[in-house]
Amino acid sequence: MEADEKYMWLALDLAVQGLGRTSPNPMVGAVIVKDGEIIGTGYHQKAGAPHAEINALNSAGERARGAALYVTLEPCSHFGKTPPCTEQIISAGIKKVVVSVVDPNPLMNGKGIKTLEDAGIKVKVGVLEEKAHRINEVFIKYISTGLPFVTLKTAMSLDGKIATHKGFSRWVSSEKSREYVHRLRNQVDAVLVGIGTVLTDNPRLNTRIEGNDDVKNPVRVIVDSRGRLPLEAELVKQIVDSPVILAVTELAPEKKLEALSRVGVEILKLQSRDDRVDLKELMKILGERQITHLLVEGGSTLNYQLLKDGLIDKVLFFIAPKLIGGAGAPTPVGGDGIELMEDVYQIFDLQVKNLGEDILVTGYLDKGNLKERS
Repeated sequence: MEADEKYMWLALDLAVQGLGRTSPNPMVGAVIVKDGEIIGTGYHQKAGAPHAEINALNSAGERARGAALYVTLEPCSHFGKTPPCTEQIISAGIKKVVVSVVDPNPLMNGKGIKTLEDAGIKVKVGVLEEKAHRINEVFIKYISTGLPFVTLKTAMSLDGKIATHKGFSRWVSSEKSREYVHRLRNQVDAVLVGIGTVLTDNPRLNTRIEGNDDVKNPVRVIVDSRGRLPLEAELVKQIVDSPVILAVTELAPEKKLEALSRVGVEILKLQSRDDRVDLKELMKILGERQITHLLVEGGSTLNYQLLKDGLIDKVLFFIAPKLIGGAGAPTPVGGDGIELMEDVYQIFDLQVKNLGEDILVTGYLDKGNLKERS
């Protein structure tokens, strides 16, 4: 077990090298070991490229015959953009495969393991399973439900304010925290904000990482029931950076939507719920477009509605050592709020780290304890 965990840790380290580049596929790492020596390594670099197992087999060459393969996710046994990995594992003469996690993809879900076992290969499953689940939390949510994994990010003062009572919010968080957010944007498929954030802050919502030209700008998704997005907004003027999707309702004027469409904004017209964009329907559509990871950078109104609808999976709270005050100053989560303590949104698996002068608190929504508030 110690040796299995040692090599699986290496495979996990390899897997995360594909962070932000493999969507809608998972991150996967693979290590090939023979007589206690690592003879091949590989990871899935981007969607459509060879899988981790194939890269590792190519690295090992003929020496792979009789070796053991360590892989963070069950090898595929179906044709997609690439041929089945199981066939090449078998033909390479691998005698043992150690798998961390069974692939939750309905096309797989144990079929790859069975294919290998039927070929006489010894298969072991579950080594560092929890760690492998965590690094592929986005893929697992998406492939199991068809919905994006939703991360809520917010920055607030020590007294829980995201802006002054006049609406000024630049800058609540430190420069290091803002750099961290740009690295997040480099990893996700899309960023979601409400029209209030656009009108107040006029953000670009692109990725800016100093000294790194290999950046990915996320798709910008704006929730704007009445079509108030200005034509002169920064994210519209810089639409060449990445697409802008405007989610509106029947309340949005057609002439304004036509003008936005002419400059390249994609209009997504949805049925309204209480005069608001139906966020559940929006998530289904984004999932159908293979947006697997959505970063929410909105204000208190959008944040509350997403929580109320049970759509948030993970939270990142940047807490700055500042006091803003003001009963009317906005907090990260607005709306009507919760009446009883037993109905609160419970966060688990908390992690706390320092980012310069700020503190970053990360956690997950307890979906088992979550019930939609009406």
